[in-house]
Amino acid sequence: MVRVKARELRTKDREELQKQLDTFRQELSTLRVAEVTGGAASKLSKICLVRKSIARVLTVYNQNQKSNLRKLFRGKKHKPIDLRPKKTRALRRRLNKHETAMVSERERKRRLHNPTRVYAIKA
Repeated sequence: MVRVKARELRTKDREELQKQLDTFRQELSTLRVAEVTGGAASKLSKICLVRKSIARVLTVYNQNQKSNLRKLFRGKKHKPIDLRPKKTRALRRRLNKHETAMVSERERKRRLHNPTRVYAIKA
């Protein structure tokens, strides 16, 4: 079994990834049986390799799924929580640029009637 590379997996579509995942899981189950029955050392060392390959396939599969969801929700008003930017709690709760720039009617009138004074300083 040759170590599977993530860049090779990224070229495959969902069905191929699922098929490869099934073959790896089947191979892992046979290796586990060989481990219990006292198989060769080469088979026992293969267990780690197969587990890592399963993890790679699942990682690529989930990344593809998430990127497709990002494309689907791009430009929409509401997004699922896991597609929103994480940031920090304080940053997520602060006012956005539009809300920060808003001025109440009372403040607008106050600024209009009492402008900030400009003084000329003699040098």
